[in-house]
Amino acid sequence: MASTKRKKRDQEVTVGRRKLKLTNLDKVLYPKTKTTKAEVIDYYARVADAMLPHLKGRPLTLRRFPEGVGKPQTSFFEKNCPKHRPDWVKTTPIYVDRRAGEIDFCMCQDLPTLTWMAQLAALELHPSLSKATRMEQPTVLAFDLDPGAPAGLVECCRVALRVRELFSAFDLDCFPKVSGG
Repeated sequence: MASTKRKKRDQEVTVGRRKLKLTNLDKVLYPKTKTTKAEVIDYYARVADAMLPHLKGRPLTLRRFPEGVGKPQTSFFEKNCPKHRPDWVKTTPIYVDRRAGEIDFCMCQDLPTLTWMAQLAALELHPSLSKATRMEQPTVLAFDLDPGAPAGLVECCRVALRVRELFSAFDLDCFPKVSGG
């Protein structure tokens, strides 16, 4: 049976002054909500002003979901910035350890790069706790509060509020950061 739904074609777009080829725009990346790659790209563009300050200057590890979150076994973490990246995507070499040596991490400095990462189905962007220029000096302290027996989401929220209260005594701001999981 032929589909009556018209497929979204691949598109060449200009973001800022950068040209990008967007492909597989009708691919469903979130099956429960039927959210497509095109919708994820649109969402990234709409939240970029809030998102980019948390990414700028930080090496990123990407978690890519080429077949969507419904098939997590096909997802993978990518520390090395892909070789097929546009030449305007900034990278930074970071020495990781003796075995891995130096890895060329992606940096997300602007909307074109964020759009390119969404095109890759990079649905999780994990920024370093340090800026690339001072890896030995973290600027972020993260508390990973994952719900799970015996603590549910409400208990995690209570702990987060308590952490915020404790750090406010040092005049430090606290912000929630959720992965969506």
